[in-house]
Amino acid sequence: MAASQLTLLLLITHLIFSCVTSTTFTMINKCDHTVWPGILSNADSPALSTTGFPLEKGETKTLNAPASWGGRMWARTLCSQDSTGKFTCVTGDCGGKLECSGSGAAPPATLAEFKLDGYGGQDFYDVSLVDGYNLPVLVVPQGGDGPNCTSTGCVVDLNAACPSELKVMTDGGSGGVACKSACEAFRQPQYCCNGAFSTPDTCKPSTYSQIFKSACPHAYSYAYDDKSSTFTCGSGPDYTITFCPSPNTSQKSSQGGNSGSNAPNTGTIDSTMVYEGALDQSSASPSTYTYVLGSHGNGIAGIVSITFAVWRAWQLF
Repeated sequence: MAASQLTLLLLITHLIFSCVTSTTFTMINKCDHTVWPGILSNADSPALSTTGFPLEKGETKTLNAPASWGGRMWARTLCSQDSTGKFTCVTGDCGGKLECSGSGAAPPATLAEFKLDGYGGQDFYDVSLVDGYNLPVLVVPQGGDGPNCTSTGCVVDLNAACPSELKVMTDGGSGGVACKSACEAFRQPQYCCNGAFSTPDTCKPSTYSQIFKSACPHAYSYAYDDKSSTFTCGSGPDYTITFCPSPNTSQKSSQGGNSGSNAPNTGTIDSTMVYEGALDQSSASPSTYTYVLGSHGNGIAGIVSITFAVWRAWQLF
């Protein structure tokens, strides 16, 4: 009986711990306009409670994801709702609705991609311009450890420098609002890394991807741009995702990575980071949102309290 009681107690503790431990994502809008974040979970990850919402200028929203979650997040821009209730965005649209509900971002869109608790127990993350660019994004791990557990992103305005053949204009033609990838613009295998160009040896950086890479050296610029663009963190950090960060602060190069420190990252991009593995992505496109239930510390305290209460109650029978 004692052995079965202990087994049940350990099972309950494991289940409670699995539910409480999660990663917190904090989205911050520093753009001078409203954005509408969209989120898509990978095929092997659960959808979160909300997959699209408005984020006003200066507003912050916090959401969490369960252990081992994977997916992508992005910001939609120039969104509106017509008289029939149809919701559409000029950039990053996800099927004509506020809640993306399993639909990915229509290119071009700057993507923040994550795989939590992946190979070796590490988080893998990147900022990708493979599907094009619509606005600056900065990802900052809060806590965590490892030699390339550091900030990454694309913090410059690529719309201004976008070649005319890649530029997305508004209907009024008042200016560029996004920059397509060469794959999206030309649909040719050498740009899309498919067909005869489907391996790292045959698909090389193009003149267009090099424009992205030169401006944003830490972001993915084409499909096989892994070595300088994938980042990893151990010890389960939380993450801050800032839309339109200030270039004069976020582009500075720090002296080193987070290397074992749990201190909050200040948002600088470290130019010394090296590749530590491939981001585990599914074939699904872009992700999701739910309010944080509490900090990791409070969660552990809750586990201890609940487990003790269950044990005491068991002794009464």
